[in-house]
Amino acid sequence: MVADSPAPIHVSAASRAVVAQSASAMVVAVPTVAASVTERAVVAPSARYAIVRVFFGTDRNLTVSPAPSSMFGVDRSSSMHYGFSEVSIPARHRPGELESPSLWRLEFSQNPEQHVVLLRSTVLPKEQYFSDMAARLNATSGSVLLFVHGYNVTFEDAARRTAQMTYDLKFDGAPVFFSWPSKGETSLYPYDETEIDWAQGDLKRFLDDILRRPEARNVYIVAHSMGNRALTKSLGALLTEKLDFKSKVKEIILAAPDIDADTFKREIAPALVTSGCPITLYASADDFALQMSMTFHGYPRLGAGGQNLVVMPGVETVDATGVDASFLGHSYYGSVRPVLSDISGILHNGWRAAQRITTLSQTGVPPSAYWTVKK
Repeated sequence: MVADSPAPIHVSAASRAVVAQSASAMVVAVPTVAASVTERAVVAPSARYAIVRVFFGTDRNLTVSPAPSSMFGVDRSSSMHYGFSEVSIPARHRPGELESPSLWRLEFSQNPEQHVVLLRSTVLPKEQYFSDMAARLNATSGSVLLFVHGYNVTFEDAARRTAQMTYDLKFDGAPVFFSWPSKGETSLYPYDETEIDWAQGDLKRFLDDILRRPEARNVYIVAHSMGNRALTKSLGALLTEKLDFKSKVKEIILAAPDIDADTFKREIAPALVTSGCPITLYASADDFALQMSMTFHGYPRLGAGGQNLVVMPGVETVDATGVDASFLGHSYYGSVRPVLSDISGILHNGWRAAQRITTLSQTGVPPSAYWTVKK
């Protein structure tokens, strides 16, 4: 697909942007971060919050809205768009939290000193985008953290989650997210199923573009929920076609995957497992969203726990049951400290499940072993 944009497009209020702090009409100036592409992902423009710069690739439609939150819509684009987003992380941020305005605290508007806020996004021509990414990789660890979001997620949601995980995991490299045209509405699940299938080809090309870069020496991939459908199929095909990519993929994390479990075992897993790339599956019996998906589809999902927990050769299964007290219990991969700590052991140390003894407990012995997150 033709992916180049004609020129950089800055969608923000630039250095003069203001974000309303509360109903008192107080405002906080949002400074512009230096444009150097060799800087690290996390910078601190003030003592009250940091700014995380994350790269994005999306096949959502580009709107004419000046607001960063609605720069990309919920419809398909005929071409890919590339760029970076800047997201604030407040100094008093708690790991796993996506701090947002709360009516209980009389907070009526976003404030970067208190909330995780998408401040601005910039669209770049494809060539410049990958040049900037290469510069970041050369200046840091040569590592890419690629996030593929799930159902009911907007572009803004994806940017905020990617930045929060980058910050909490202390990731040193190039954080990247791929945003497919989810409708961002709970009631539009069937539409999102159609869109994730449509986006599979774009994701495969995006993965190809990243993995072919010599600067991208270590690629870690985290896919959540419905995003796993496009990720597992596109990556499996790519690793089968281009054998030299296998050594670059250091981890494939399947977080609460909304995939038919039997289909995964029979049709999808063989290509991924044969590649030899490390695979970690996070599942939970408390995942209400996947329980609803199983009811809708009639068959267990790959991210289910309990009696439907999937344990198979070539995949390290981590049971996260009991760690997420939220209503849906579906976002524990990025919102629960014990799971973030476990993922940190993968990213920073390359530890396999049996080595992550501070965060996991083993049940059974190989090939029937699986691990449970310590509370």
